[in-house]
Amino acid sequence: MPKKQRAPITTTDSGIPVASDEFSLTAGPNGPTVLHDHYLVQKMQHFNRERIPERVVHAKGSGAHGFFEVTADVTQWTNASFLSQVGKRTPMFARFSQVAGELGSADTVRDPRGFALKFYTDEGNYDLVGNNTPTFFVRDASKFEDFIHSQKRMPDTGLRSNDMQWDFWTLSPETAHQVTVLMSDRGTPRSYRRMNGYSSHTYSWMNAAGERFWVKYHFKTVQGIENFTLAEADAMVSEDPDYLRRDLWDAIAAGDAAEWRLEMQIMPFEEAAVYRFNPFDLTKVWPQADYPPITIGRMVLDRNPENHFAEVEQSGFAPARVVPGIGLSPDKMLMGRVFSYHDTHLHRIGANYEQLPINAPKCPVHSYNKDGAMTYRHAGTQPVYAPNSYGGPQADPSKETPTWWVEAAEIGRYAYEKHADDDDFVQPGALYRDVMNKTDREHLAANIIAHASDGVSADIQTRVIDYWSKVDPDLGTRVASGLGHRVAQRRAA
Repeated sequence: MPKKQRAPITTTDSGIPVASDEFSLTAGPNGPTVLHDHYLVQKMQHFNRERIPERVVHAKGSGAHGFFEVTADVTQWTNASFLSQVGKRTPMFARFSQVAGELGSADTVRDPRGFALKFYTDEGNYDLVGNNTPTFFVRDASKFEDFIHSQKRMPDTGLRSNDMQWDFWTLSPETAHQVTVLMSDRGTPRSYRRMNGYSSHTYSWMNAAGERFWVKYHFKTVQGIENFTLAEADAMVSEDPDYLRRDLWDAIAAGDAAEWRLEMQIMPFEEAAVYRFNPFDLTKVWPQADYPPITIGRMVLDRNPENHFAEVEQSGFAPARVVPGIGLSPDKMLMGRVFSYHDTHLHRIGANYEQLPINAPKCPVHSYNKDGAMTYRHAGTQPVYAPNSYGGPQADPSKETPTWWVEAAEIGRYAYEKHADDDDFVQPGALYRDVMNKTDREHLAANIIAHASDGVSADIQTRVIDYWSKVDPDLGTRVASGLGHRVAQRRAA
């Protein structure tokens, strides 16, 4: 038999050998533990700090590594290096998550699912932060915190409140499109591998000639979409609260890589100004009849993390990270997220979180940022200021990301400007009537009724019925009947 190898000696985090893994340093066998047992003290200190603050949103997540491969020539629209030629592959990491749930929440509760991607390109990291829905609840970043608070817990009881959620939603008509998706079976996906992902926001692309385009990203699951019904999702909460995490891990571990094809909607730059609604409104989709999706690549996830904490929990995504050839848009929610996401990681993980292996780019870094807690990467003798005369890095104006021109106006707080063919209830109504089949419509109504029956006051229920009647009179009637409100049935008739 092969000789058993001797186990390595336990050490402190400083590499100092440890005398015992089991016994504290005490004054005699029954005496008090002494404070100068530094190994015991440091073990306790580290244990007390081994959980970083959880994300305010998207707290519970799962992730996997893989690659993105270009399958079609897109150089007519963008000069981004990682999209520069057919067949080019870029390593990447994806994190899927619940939006409102905490770290210990069950995977199958009704919630949008985060769909965050990090591309380790040869010109730096490109982060794309989206959801499994093409829209969002609000269009202005000033309402984001209030929306999230309405989905979390009450300050007095510490309990969740459906009444609080419906109060916010019915007072915010722009939520109707996203809530329609959320209350359908798409709000309870059966697998991370079997849901689509979307950039949701509009971004800009620019080609080598300086021509600009507005774009939306659609990652379509190759595995096919599958969702739980309400009853199935509720049952799985007790059967396996980590069901989606387990499904992703087990599939990849068995060699069953998950794949999505990337389809782009591309709008000529000039058309945005005259489009029939605001193309930067996060609560709207671009109808595919106007801008048909174009398949340009595929995303494959084929490797599980080696350490969940180091790779999934410590990963940090920020939409401010765009690479040359790709830029932002005047989407008000995107503008807020450009600041907020990076800032929350500075608080949650630390000033140098981008030096952690999961977040570190795979290309050279030449930055004038220096020092701070947990700095690992140091510039050596490189000058620490710019401009300088000693060979420090210099910016390249040709690498500017796409921009847009804005006519000057008075600074103020402006309500959403309606366009000619624009209404908060038009698109969710079309989704209900034209996209959903009979079963989808029945499940949507049943899910709404179940949710709005749980602790929601009669006054808020009346607003719930009015809300859905504006989406579609038939849906409003169904909801009214399920909630036992005859007055709303007359109103919807």
